[in-house]
Amino acid sequence: MRSPLSQKIVGIPPSGIRKFFDVAATMDDVISLGVGEPDFDTPENVRAAGIASLQAGQTTYTSNAGLQELRDEISRYMSRSIGVDYGAQTEVLVTVGGSEAIDAALRCMLDPGDEVLLPEPSFVSYHPCTVMADGVPVVIPLQNKNDFKLTVEELQQALTPRSKVLVLSFPNNPTGAIMTKDELAPIADFVKQNDMYVISDEIYSELNYLDKHASIASFPGMRERTVVINGFSKGFAMTGWRLGWACGPAEIIQELLKLHQYAIMCAPTTSQYAAIVALTDCDDQVAAMRAAYNERREFLVAEFKRLGLPCFEPFGAFYIFPSIEKFGMTSDDFATRLLHTERLAVVPGTAFGASGEGFLRISYAYSLKDLKEAMVRLERFINTL
Repeated sequence: MRSPLSQKIVGIPPSGIRKFFDVAATMDDVISLGVGEPDFDTPENVRAAGIASLQAGQTTYTSNAGLQELRDEISRYMSRSIGVDYGAQTEVLVTVGGSEAIDAALRCMLDPGDEVLLPEPSFVSYHPCTVMADGVPVVIPLQNKNDFKLTVEELQQALTPRSKVLVLSFPNNPTGAIMTKDELAPIADFVKQNDMYVISDEIYSELNYLDKHASIASFPGMRERTVVINGFSKGFAMTGWRLGWACGPAEIIQELLKLHQYAIMCAPTTSQYAAIVALTDCDDQVAAMRAAYNERREFLVAEFKRLGLPCFEPFGAFYIFPSIEKFGMTSDDFATRLLHTERLAVVPGTAFGASGEGFLRISYAYSLKDLKEAMVRLERFINTL
């Protein structure tokens, strides 16, 4: 009997993040610092808008591209947040989370054999989505000595005549690294000089603790070469609402819309009505959540320094990426032993690419109380090594 499965999908490993949390879910008294999900409730006014839409019977399909009012607000948000204007009719697509937008952009921009430059460590979906789109992932290992920022020299080493798309994800998951406008400028020049395109995943754009978020799409000549992906999950604490967006040149977005029409139809209607309020009336709530994350970030930076764990200071997202190389263990071994001996769950850096070896991803989307107890357990574990 021949296999019913595609060899392409069989050859893709499952997410390395979930492995530890499937085990942790079977254990008692576990503190989990691994899932990248805000511990805040969705703002009350956003929830109220979703409820009101249900009570008003607004439960039908929307336009494939999304509610026009929501696309208008996304267009306005992009203009004020990154300084780039997108036409709400043809250059904005509402998607089922940022994840759908990533998958759709790769599938619509790649022909078989096209190469995608993937700076790693990075979000777990870029590599498998590239493979599923018949692209060729070309990994660029980012360096701790550079605070895990991308350099032109690293791009130059990875470049071939088949290089077509560069995936950028700053602020970064898992490292928490950001790139400033000055640091992005030479990357933009490189992309233009080599006739490439960028998929810029900016899902953590609201969580920048150093400066205002900078987008590569804002540079001269880059708007027409960039698909900007964002969403409501992280900055607005709306993970379960499953809502994101893609903005870019009409030529690209209209092809994403075509794929979205056939694969999805439209994003959840209730979520779309709620998201309008998130964009128009949530600045204070977002700022309060950002301030709380920053307090936790500063606590963990100080704790890792006290514990003697080398760790560059992350200025974005809600992750920190300490090095455990000095213990002579793999990241997977360290995380496994930590889970079983101290009931503390973290993610090995290798879940985000081979260049994550020797590091752990620790999320601070958890209360200070949990973080303080976690550091007690981590210190106790370290003292046994």
